[in-house]
Amino acid sequence: MIQWLKNLLGIGPATDFKALYASGAQIIDVRTKSEYQSGHIKGSINIPLQSLSVSLSKIKKDKPVITCCASGMRSASAKSILKSNGYNEVYNGGGWTSLRNKLT
Repeated sequence: MIQWLKNLLGIGPATDFKALYASGAQIIDVRTKSEYQSGHIKGSINIPLQSLSVSLSKIKKDKPVITCCASGMRSASAKSILKSNGYNEVYNGGGWTSLRNKLT
């Protein structure tokens, strides 16, 4: 049970987000439109969590996906939604500001 929770929240071995991004990973920011407009990672795609399930066509299945939000909770939910819809390589990037710092 604990491992399942760690996997859901993206806790575990460190992920090299910089290498993933450099290799073409898509960054999906699941915050609201107004949150996204107040600041975001350049090149990220804003798909609010509540509309993620109906916007899957905007996300390529053949490239890694990194989800992010304000704190990491919504991005964990987004990771779960994507995994359940056949996206194999999905990573919870957590809060967008800390993810941005990891990419530089």
